[in-house]
Amino acid sequence: MSAQSPTETGSVDLQTQLFANMIMQLAGMTMICLGVTPHPETGKTMYDLEAAKHFISQLEMLEARTKGNLSPEESALLKQSLTSVRMAFVTAVEKGAPASVAPTVPAPAPSTTAAEPAPAPERMDPTPSAEEPNPSPDEERRKFVKKY
Repeated sequence: MSAQSPTETGSVDLQTQLFANMIMQLAGMTMICLGVTPHPETGKTMYDLEAAKHFISQLEMLEARTKGNLSPEESALLKQSLTSVRMAFVTAVEKGAPASVAPTVPAPAPSTTAAEPAPAPERMDPTPSAEEPNPSPDEERRKFVKKY
């Protein structure tokens, strides 16, 4: 049995803290994209399923690539985070996008009433510009879509 030096122990502790921080960042960003948590800088609610899928995929990749190399605490944190974001994703999909951010719904013309409408949730993904060509059927078919 070999004893770890204080330097090695500090390095392991730092790596454990950094790993936990990374997991929490990815889970937090997922929750922001799903509209569960407001954006910390703007306070606005966002709804971006594509970005949320991306963050969930990153967590899944970490789970697969670190299998067998994590401490029980790290493994439990990763598993709990994945479960939470997957459930939030399913809930967000079932509720659907708010009408103000649905890509197929045109924005209504501004009215002249004095009442101010509530601020609309913002989308993180840019809308396609007129300069970008539409993808061919082959490109559409090649897109990877993961359902939860």
